Amino acid sequence: MAPPFFRPALTALAAAALLSLSLPMARAAAPERPAAPSERICPSGLPEATRCLSGRDHLGAWYWIAVPKDWSGVLVVHAHGGPSLGEPTLARVTGDLQRWKVMLQAGHAWAGTSYRQGGFEVLAAGEDVDRLRRIAVEALGTPRRTVLHGQSWGASVAARMAERYITPDIRPGQTAPGPQPYDGVLLSNGVLAGATRAYDVRVDLRAVYQAVCNNHPRPDEPVYPLWMGMPPESTLTRLDVAQRVDDCTGVQRPRAERSAEQQKRLDTLTRVLRLPESALIGHLQWATWHFRELTVRKLGARNPFTNEGVIYSGSDDDAALNRRVPRLRADLAARAELARDGDPTGRLLLPTLALHGIDDPVAFVEMESRFRDTVTEAGAAERLAQAYTRDAGHEYLSDAAYVSAVDALLDWAGGGARPDGAALEQRCRALPSTWNPAQGCRFVASYQPAALETRVPMRGPQSPLEFPPPAAGIRRP
Repeated sequence: MAPPFFRPALTALAAAALLSLSLPMARAAAPERPAAPSERICPSGLPEATRCLSGRDHLGAWYWIAVPKDWSGVLVVHAHGGPSLGEPTLARVTGDLQRWKVMLQAGHAWAGTSYRQGGFEVLAAGEDVDRLRRIAVEALGTPRRTVLHGQSWGASVAARMAERYITPDIRPGQTAPGPQPYDGVLLSNGVLAGATRAYDVRVDLRAVYQAVCNNHPRPDEPVYPLWMGMPPESTLTRLDVAQRVDDCTGVQRPRAERSAEQQKRLDTLTRVLRLPESALIGHLQWATWHFRELTVRKLGARNPFTNEGVIYSGSDDDAALNRRVPRLRADLAARAELARDGDPTGRLLLPTLALHGIDDPVAFVEMESRFRDTVTEAGAAERLAQAYTRDAGHEYLSDAAYVSAVDALLDWAGGGARPDGAALEQRCRALPSTWNPAQGCRFVASYQPAALETRVPMRGPQSPLEFPPPAAGIRRP
């Protein structure tokens, strides 16, 4: 239930909100047979003589399938990140294919889907990925091995799939099942803390940012609950949000051009939230548009987020900051609904190798600690391997890292040893010079991430806070 000071705004906004979509079933019923893909000219930048097929399946998902000239017999099925908002497009998949051309260069076929819809639908996205795998098998024949690869938010899609998709296909005209659909799962820079925990840093950002800057929303704008991201009818643009952050902090300007007050506010935000300056605008934009997607469209204007009980520290006056910070109370039914779709259970059924850059500014490496604990508690620790690299980006690690990881995963799935950071570094260093191992092999064998709670505070019980109410003149959003 919303706190009393949210109820008037929430009532009006909920009436205007889009209806939420129901969660997909645990495994979709057998779909109607989709149309066969068509031969297409490949996007630019792919290896010479690559064969490309494309189409749109009967549920509306666009896809590309690409096969190199000397195919290894391995098919890599890709789950992309985001989630993207808006209608699915082939352009979204084209960008994925061009980014992951390393799989083609390594001799493997690649298949990627736009998903049938934009927005946060983890289980439905998994169904879309597996439907594309079946389309690829129909078009190419049964692969020798199949690897499922999830990147960023797509890693959460692939992690949920690793709990479910192991039943062999029975193709039309067959009486016996074929091989199991996937041999192993590769996760890279994954958002693996679960939907009910992975977004806490953005909940904290919205709340602390408003306490510090008070311009999202501005005092002269309609009040709305911060968990909504922005009202359904808002015409705010990403440039508008970036400008508001810059007005408050000067983050888009050289340090010398910021005022003393701007620098103080920027220092407060980066210290309290443990975010680099470069990631501040991006995270706030996600905490605007993606929060609206989650709460309005998916959950019918209900809030799954909370920051109750969180004590923020790192400012010049933490007590004053915590008195100003708006507090969000979760609707527990909405939170449970989000968890059913977006929280991994840890019950992995397939060999799963997770790679993560240590200084990833988007999906914090500490999420891997949370995922490891979830898998261990589910009794599947022997099916999870994790390795870490000296990388500070989110979108891509290195060609050498991915090539060595896929090779190690396939060996593991075939009965070899479970890989670790040391084994991956050794394998990576042994790659031919064409993969540039001297620069691309950045595995850190000894690294283990700290608990997620050391980076993003745990949420407390939903009880009244010990802080006094806001001082006069402080406007609660």
